[in-house]
Amino acid sequence: MSHDNPLQHPEVQVASGRGYLLTFLVSTLLMGVALFLVTSHSVAPFGLMLALSLCAGLAVIVQIYFLMHMDLSEAQIWNTFALVLTIPLFILAIGLTAWMFQELYQRTMVMLPGMPGMLH
Repeated sequence: MSHDNPLQHPEVQVASGRGYLLTFLVSTLLMGVALFLVTSHSVAPFGLMLALSLCAGLAVIVQIYFLMHMDLSEAQIWNTFALVLTIPLFILAIGLTAWMFQELYQRTMVMLPGMPGMLH
């Protein structure tokens, strides 16, 4: 399909100021909630980690859908396909990096007698 006018291209047609404003407002709200949870110390550490992960996950989903317009439409199917293939690689890279640093910490930190985590 050929488009002589670049403004008639399907990827340009999905852009809207309302979507960008909505993305900005929701992302700012989620960041504010996360900031409040961290600064108020009102949640236990594990609950805080879960709440922050939820806020970050929601922000990513909102930005993918409203800002980058990733969906299953014909105009965006290859971008969405590339994103779906990238997500497991991203999670694997983050997980392996965290595991590597945790192992590195255990092998290089000097443990004094009686400290938790000391290998016998």
